Amino acid sequence: MTAVGRHAAFPLQLVALTSAVLILLPLGYVTVLALSADQAVWQRLWATRIPELLTNTVSLAGSVALLTFLLGVSTAWVITRFDFPGRRLWEIALVLPLAMPTYVLAYVYNYLLGFGGPVEQLWQTVAGPQARIFSPQSFWGATLVMALDTYPFVYLLTRGALLSLNVSFEEVARTCGVSRWRTTFLVTLPLLRPSIVAGIALVILYVVSDFGAVSLLRYQTLTYAVFQQMTGRSDNTAASILSILLVALALIFLLAERWFRHKSRFYQTSGRYRTPTRMQCGWSQAALFSAYLAAVVGAAFGIPAYLLVEWSLSPEALAILDARFFGFVWNSAFLSALAATAGVLVGLPLAYLASRKPTWLNLGCLQAAYAGYVLPGPVAALAVLVLFLKLMPFLYGTAIVLVVAYVLHFLPVGLQSLEPSLQQITPNLEEAARTLGLGVQDIWRRVTLPLIRNGFIAAWVLMFLQTMKELPATLLLRPVGFDTLAIRVWLEASEEYYQLAAPSALLIVLVGLPALALLLSRDWRAA
Repeated sequence: MTAVGRHAAFPLQLVALTSAVLILLPLGYVTVLALSADQAVWQRLWATRIPELLTNTVSLAGSVALLTFLLGVSTAWVITRFDFPGRRLWEIALVLPLAMPTYVLAYVYNYLLGFGGPVEQLWQTVAGPQARIFSPQSFWGATLVMALDTYPFVYLLTRGALLSLNVSFEEVARTCGVSRWRTTFLVTLPLLRPSIVAGIALVILYVVSDFGAVSLLRYQTLTYAVFQQMTGRSDNTAASILSILLVALALIFLLAERWFRHKSRFYQTSGRYRTPTRMQCGWSQAALFSAYLAAVVGAAFGIPAYLLVEWSLSPEALAILDARFFGFVWNSAFLSALAATAGVLVGLPLAYLASRKPTWLNLGCLQAAYAGYVLPGPVAALAVLVLFLKLMPFLYGTAIVLVVAYVLHFLPVGLQSLEPSLQQITPNLEEAARTLGLGVQDIWRRVTLPLIRNGFIAAWVLMFLQTMKELPATLLLRPVGFDTLAIRVWLEASEEYYQLAAPSALLIVLVGLPALALLLSRDWRAA
C-alpha cells in the first residue's frame, strides 16, 4: 500500500478499532459482572438452576440436531439423487420454513397439539375420548418445533455438497463389489460429513440461542432463564452468570464444529471428475417421495401458513387492523431500517480493512465483530442494558439502546455478505483509479461502492429482516409502550389469542420471504 493509501486508511482503522472495542465492551462488562459476583450467588445457582438448565439445553440441542440430520439429509438426498414430477418445486419449498420464526411455529403448534386442539380431537375419535397426545409444552414438543424450523440449514448445505460430489468415488466402491447401501454409509456420507456437520452446528447454535419457541412452550433452557432472571426477579447478577454459561456453551459447540470440520477435510486428487446424475422414478416411487416431501413442507410451513391466513381473515383479527396495528408495523420497519443502516456502516470499514490490509489488528477487529454469533438475544440485551445503566443511564428506555443491541447481535449477518463482495474485487482497480488522480472519496464513490453494491444491498436486507423477527432483546429493552410485530405475536400468543396474533405473525412471515429469494438468487445451483 502506498503512503497515500496508508494515510487514507488510518481514519478507517481508527473507526474499525473503535467499533471492535465497542462491540466487545458489553460482553466484557457482563463477563466481569459474572466473575465478580458473590460466591453465594454462584453456589445458589449451581445448587438450584444450573444443572437442570444445562441438561435441558444440551438435551434439546442434541435431539433437534438428530432430527434435523434425518430430515435435512434425507430430503437433500431425494432432491439431488432422484428425478420425479414436481422435484424443482419441492426443491424450493423445502427452504420456506426459514421464513417462519420459531415463536410463530411454536404458537401454531401450541394450538394444533394443545389440550382440546384439532390433533387431539382427531386422535380421540380413533383411540377414545380419554386418549391424549404429547403436549407441545414439553421436551418433545420443543424438539419438534425447533427441528421443523431449522432442518433447512442441514438440507441446504447437504444439497450443495451432493451436487458437487464426485461420483467416481462411489463407482469405484461399486466396482469393488460393495452394495449400494454400504457405499452410501462407507463412502458418500463420510464425504458429506463436513457439510452435514456445518449444518448441524448452525442448528445447535440456533437452538441454544432461541428464546421465542422455548418461552411460548414453557421449556426451561439457559436462554429462557436469562430472560426470567432479568424480568421476573430483576437480578442482573444471576442473569450475567447464566449468560456466561450460555456463551461458553455456544463457544464450545462452535469450536467443536471448527475442529471436526478441520479433521474432516477431503480433496479431489484425481483428474477424473463426474457429477451425479438423477435416477428416473417410477410412478409409485415418485408418489412416495412426493408424499414424504409434502409431509415435511406441510408440517414446517404449509399448515402453519394456512392457519395464519385463516386466522388473519377472522372477524377478530380484522377488527384490530387499525391505526394502532399499523403503528406496530411502523415501529418494526423503522427500527429494522435504522439497525440495518447502522450495521452496514459499522461493518463496511471492518470488512474493507480485513480485505485490503489483512494485518493482525484489522483481522482481529473483524473477528471481534463476529462476537454476535455467540450472543443470544437475551444475552446481547443484558450486555447492552448493564453497560448503558452503568455509563449512560439517561439513554436507557430509548430506541438507541435497542439499535445498539440489534447491531451487536446481527452484525455477523451483514459481514457475511460484505466480506465476499470486497474479496471478489481486485485491489488493482482501486490502484488504477488512484494513478489516474482520483482521491480516496472519489475512488469509494465511483469505483468501490458501485462494485460492492449487490453485497451492500444483501447485507442491509438480511440485517433488516433479522431485526424484524427479533424478539427477546426487544422485549427487554423497548421503550415503555413501544411494541413491534414480534412483540405483539408473543404477547397475544402467550395468552392463546391465536386470531389476534395471526396478522402480525403472517406479516413477519411475508416479510421474510424476500430474504429467501435473495438467498436462492445468490447461492442456488440448478444441476
